[in-house]
Amino acid sequence: MSYLRRWFATNVDAALADEALRAAVGSAAGQKILVSTAAKAAVTDFDSLRDVTARIKQHTLDHLDHYLGQFIETVQACGGVVHQAATAAEANEIIVRIARENGLSLCAKVKSMATEETGLTHALEAAGVRVLETDLGEFIVQLDHDRPSHIVTPIIHKNRRMVAAAFARELGVEYTEDPQALTMHARRYLRDVFRRCDLGVSGANFAVAETGTLCICTNEGNGRLTTTRPRVHVALVGIEKLVPRPADLAVFLKVLARSSTGQPITVYTSLITGPRRPADPDGPEQLHVVLLDAGRRAIHAGEYREVLRCIRCGACLNACPVFRRIGGHAYDNVYPGPIGSLLAPLMNNFERYADLPQASSLCGLCRDVCPVKIDIPDVLVRLRRDQVKRSVVPWSRRVGFRLMSRMLSSTWTYRMGQGLLRLVTWPWADGRWLRHLPGPGARLTRHRDVPRPAPRSFRELWKRGEVE
Repeated sequence: MSYLRRWFATNVDAALADEALRAAVGSAAGQKILVSTAAKAAVTDFDSLRDVTARIKQHTLDHLDHYLGQFIETVQACGGVVHQAATAAEANEIIVRIARENGLSLCAKVKSMATEETGLTHALEAAGVRVLETDLGEFIVQLDHDRPSHIVTPIIHKNRRMVAAAFARELGVEYTEDPQALTMHARRYLRDVFRRCDLGVSGANFAVAETGTLCICTNEGNGRLTTTRPRVHVALVGIEKLVPRPADLAVFLKVLARSSTGQPITVYTSLITGPRRPADPDGPEQLHVVLLDAGRRAIHAGEYREVLRCIRCGACLNACPVFRRIGGHAYDNVYPGPIGSLLAPLMNNFERYADLPQASSLCGLCRDVCPVKIDIPDVLVRLRRDQVKRSVVPWSRRVGFRLMSRMLSSTWTYRMGQGLLRLVTWPWADGRWLRHLPGPGARLTRHRDVPRPAPRSFRELWKRGEVE
């Protein structure tokens, strides 16, 4: 079995060489951490709240079939139609079929990671349905023929000059870097789409089993227009998005925005229960909910079930020192960052994404900020263990770690290794730092300086009485 790592190394090198990318991602993610920390500090004992959300999510996953059955029954009782898709391709086929059967031609789409995951936009466009992203960030990504690089902030990798250039080129408007003017250009363009669209596609942040309610959290109002203006609303929802009761939903709303954008709650929190009723002033004539598996059942059945607790807040991305250096595109997956390093190999291709569990310092910041307390570092270590068992890790690395294990298990070999390390690295030392190592060490020092091994170990200094 081959170990495909060249693509990731190439992506990382390109990202590290892109100073504009590093500046944009580092600044934006750092600011999100600051505002999120302040928002959580305003809540009495936020950590206890995380305990509650983790228990609710784990309970739901442990009784998933029960809550799925309840959700399907309540949605149908409210007049909605529920479809179940085992794969991404099947989900796309279902939604394309709905569009064809209803003669739909223009789709307004609210930001949804599930639709990114299945590639729904391309499937609809291939079937003759024009699709417009209505979230401002996603609209810019689509306009610029790009792809999202963050779960919550899809254009975290762009600056205003890039956005201005895309608007001038694609919309034919006058070049301006003023954020308000750019927003107004997008608003005028999208208002016409909302006026004419006949299909609305969304995901859902949460799905309430007891009432059949979909909860969509947005900050721009596009979610409400997308789900109420068209004749047909289709929601593509991962099976892990369930919560048991409305009271449970309230708990998650208290942690979602605080962990994500630093808000007490998103500006628009829309609750959708069924299609339009005779007395309703607006809403779709049809509501279709497509429940997506696409690898989730396999994760649910194994030892990594806790990964499905993720509520897609993006907090782990903002905190991760690796993500903040390389951005989201380097991961080559819909889900980047620490959570993506779990989901990509577990949901998609274990061999192709074998490098991602290695792309972590295991510092634990992702675990500390996760609102549902997924122990991401522990899962990463277990995935690394699985890679060794499945021989995904190349033989050279396996042999290297076995040798290191033997060296570290003996005092004599450990001390010998220390001496060899000092000797081997001495010619390339620049004061206290190693800045340009040769051979296998070249990648280690390409974008950072490594501390030079100390001339004498702590044990030697202690033995000579030079430290107390």
